[in-house]
Amino acid sequence: MKNQKGFSLVELLVVVIIIAIIAAIAIPSLLASRRAANEASAVQSMRTYHSAQSTFQALDTNRNYATTPGALAGLVDTILSGGGTITKSGYTLTMTGVAAAGVNPSAYCAGASPQNTTTGTNHYGVESANGGVVEVLATTLGCTGGGLTTNGAPVQ
Repeated sequence: MKNQKGFSLVELLVVVIIIAIIAAIAIPSLLASRRAANEASAVQSMRTYHSAQSTFQALDTNRNYATTPGALAGLVDTILSGGGTITKSGYTLTMTGVAAAGVNPSAYCAGASPQNTTTGTNHYGVESANGGVVEVLATTLGCTGGGLTTNGAPVQ
């Protein structure tokens, strides 16, 4: 018989088991990193909305805020100024202009809620009343009178 060289079944199984162990360790870290990146994107989107709203108000002759994300076209990227439901990096973004006594918006609120628990765990919001401080909210965005109805802790 010829001298045959190759891997035995046991050696192949050992390699497969080692790869499975490495994958079991790496995948949760990968998912946590992705979730952290999604949350950082949501916070930055809130900051972008605040900056755009400040610019919009400065340029508006009546010193009003924008009523919808679409009104901020040209001040924010096309994703953030899109119509309908805005989703970015696993978060659903909303923005509301709040009218006082029937006039154009004198205040605004914006929020970001995770689409599910794998894309993020925190809800974020920003409002005109608190100087653009992004807050971690307990629930989805609630906005009345230019203020968040569920105030939270400021994002560090």
